[in-house]
Parts: sequence; structure tokens; C-alpha cells
Amino acid sequence: MASAENLEESSPLLGKVVENADEKDTHRTSTAAKPDAVPPPSPVRKDAAEENKGTGGDYGWTADGLPVDGSVVGEPVGRPQWETGLCACLGRHDEFCSSDLEVCLLGSVAPCMLYGSNAERLGTTPGTFANHCMSYSGLYLIGTSFFGWNCLAPWFTFPTRIRIRRTFNLEGNCEAFHRSCGCCGLCVEDEVQREHCESVCDFATHVLCHTCALCQEGRELRRRIPHPGFNARPVLVMIPPTEQNMGRGV
Repeated sequence: MASAENLEESSPLLGKVVENADEKDTHRTSTAAKPDAVPPPSPVRKDAAEENKGTGGDYGWTADGLPVDGSVVGEPVGRPQWETGLCACLGRHDEFCSSDLEVCLLGSVAPCMLYGSNAERLGTTPGTFANHCMSYSGLYLIGTSFFGWNCLAPWFTFPTRIRIRRTFNLEGNCEAFHRSCGCCGLCVEDEVQREHCESVCDFATHVLCHTCALCQEGRELRRRIPHPGFNARPVLVMIPPTEQNMGRGV
């Protein structure tokens, strides 16, 4: 005690420090003597259904503020449709109007040339037009000669329609029926089964509406792929300068 009093006399601030330490010790012992103290309750979060009452939505929200089952997140994106319909023989009144008339004329008079042109735009090897045009002409002559109608050429041309649909990820007939009237739901859900149904529909389109199918494919390709002849690189021609005569001035 004498030493503590001597310290207080030597340093008046030391007594205040000792008093503060004694108060902290008494506070710790008082809090430890109450083991049954209940912590304050945590705030209860409302359910998603109660939160959506005022917003008019029947779905939850993600961390970014987007709806889970709404039109932004969770809804599958449909495939694009064909640029023109199957029976739109004259096409549309746009910048490809003259090309659509040409396609309609070729499909009515010379379908072999139209099919060769379509295959040329899709193919990358040289001689595609001649090979497909001659093959189509042979099948056309055999079908009309022995069976009275062009029944063999659709077996040869329908893979081109499948390739166009897969290349540009276009909507098929089954998806169009499901979108318009709600049928063919089981075929659309499974990808493998959907592709089989779409291939069968492509074949049926070429058999039943062969000329219209060729014209639709021609209009679609002319709007999406330029002609291979237009993809040639420009040739830079260097013209040498003309001769210059050095003459003395008078």
C-alpha cells in the first residue's frame, strides 16, 4: 500500500489508470454471472411469395435482380424462322425482290439450274453447280419417263434443305406447328427425336411441294450467302509510267 501511495504521489495519472482497470474487471465479472442471457432475435426475412405480392410477379429473383422463370432468365430462346414462307413464290418487296423473281422463274422452268445454284452457294469445292445440275437432270428425266412425274429428284435434293436448316439453325416444321397450334410437343422436347421429325418433314416437303421448297431454299441462300463468284479478291494492276522526253526549252 505504501508503494502504491508513493506511485500515486509521484504520478497523479497513474491512479486514474488503476481505477479504470478495476472498473473493467467488475464489468467482466457481472456479465459472466449471467449465463442465461438471450441474444437479440435476428431479423426474419419474408418469403419470396410475400415479397412478390406487391410486384405482381409469381417468380423468385436472382442475386442480380433478374427473374428466375421470367422472360430474361430461364426461358429458352427460339430458333429464327425462314426469311420467306414456303408458298411465298414472289418473295418479299425488299432489296432481293428481283432475285426472288429470278428464283421463281428458275424453279418453274429449270429446277435443275436452281438446285445447282443452291448447292453451289452451300458447297466449297469447284464444279458443284455442274455435278448437282446434271445429276438432278438425269433423275428428273428418269422419273418423268418411267413414272410420269418427278418422283426421284426429291430423294436427291432434300438433304440440301436439312443442311440449310442446320447451318443457320432455322426453325423446322415441327417447331412451327408447336409454336402455332401447340402440337408435336413430345417431338420438340427431345433433341434427337426432334431432329428425326424435322428430317422427315423436310423430305415430305420436297416430295409434296418440290418446286416451292427449291424456291424457298434459293431465296434463303441469296439473303444469307453471297454468290461464290462475288468473293474473288480484287487484282491490283500496276501501270508503268509513260516515257518522258527531256527537251531543252527555247
